[in-house]
Amino acid sequence: MKTIPTDFPSPFERLRWVLKALRAPDGCPWDREQTLNSIQPCLQEECYELLSAMVGDDLDNHKEELGDVLLQVLFQADIREDRGDFTFDEVVNTLADKLIRRHPHVFSTIDAKDTETVLKNWEQIKQTEHKAPKASALDGVPEALPALLKAQRTQHKAAKVGFDWKDAEGPNAKLDEEIAELRAAIKSGDPEAIADEYGDVLFSFVNLARFIHVDAESALRAATTKFSRRFRAVEARVKESGKEMKSLTLEELDAIWDAVKAEQ
Repeated sequence: MKTIPTDFPSPFERLRWVLKALRAPDGCPWDREQTLNSIQPCLQEECYELLSAMVGDDLDNHKEELGDVLLQVLFQADIREDRGDFTFDEVVNTLADKLIRRHPHVFSTIDAKDTETVLKNWEQIKQTEHKAPKASALDGVPEALPALLKAQRTQHKAAKVGFDWKDAEGPNAKLDEEIAELRAAIKSGDPEAIADEYGDVLFSFVNLARFIHVDAESALRAATTKFSRRFRAVEARVKESGKEMKSLTLEELDAIWDAVKAEQ
């Protein structure tokens, strides 16, 4: 059994010691066996759990999920350090250097009094940091992003080089066009055409969202949460009546849904 020191200079150093102990030769077999590839699902899951905690009122849960994501960052850095690639301190210093470099209006003499100017300067500085010229304006969009977020980022990058509608009328008309094409594909019964046109409709919806100042990812998440809340309320009412969901007709369930909706 390992003896835990009591004289750590900070809580953060205590956490780093715990992780080192877990990944030591006499530590936890599971932690020692992990690789950058094997812990990818862990990072994805913890990030989504943190996103859920951010919109709730459970402060203890938010605090815990922040810690879980921090653990994933430390875990990756520790694996790299063991391989001699870089240390966690280098990660921290690289981040601090980048923040200082990209905020000359705070740490230098550049003037930026509004957010628009800050973002413009940020992008200009980013361009000077690339070691090689981009092959495409779309370079830099992570492949692993969720589909809606990836569509947003892709459209945003295309728009920055002028490939964009002038106003919301353009994406509105495009959406109507894509929906018509989807309906035609559905009538044809061609599975590949249906899937292709359905994707175009979703992509067009995301594009329209940019022009009406809606974050598509957040909007869909909120809509799903709203549906879940109302559906659970319907389930509860059906249960209180002594019946089962499957025993009711769609019309009966719809009536309960409308009653729940009116109250929320």
